[in-house]
Amino acid sequence: MNVQEERVIECPYCGETIDILLDCTNSEDQEYIEDCHVCCRPITFHVAMREWGGMTLRVNHENEA
Repeated sequence: MNVQEERVIECPYCGETIDILLDCTNSEDQEYIEDCHVCCRPITFHVAMREWGGMTLRVNHENEA
C-alpha cells in the first residue's frame, strides 16, 4: 500500500472541490480537523481503516457528528 493516498472531496461549507492526501501508514481509525484551502473553515475528517487494507473517508462540518 502507498504511504499516502490522494482523494478528492467537496468542502461541506463552500462546496469547492479539494485534493487531499491521506496518511495510509496508520492502521487505526483517525479523526482530525483541517481548514478548507478555499474558504478556510474547519472540516472534520473521519478516516476508517478496513481489514482488507482499504479505507473509507467521511467529511463533515466541524460541529457535525
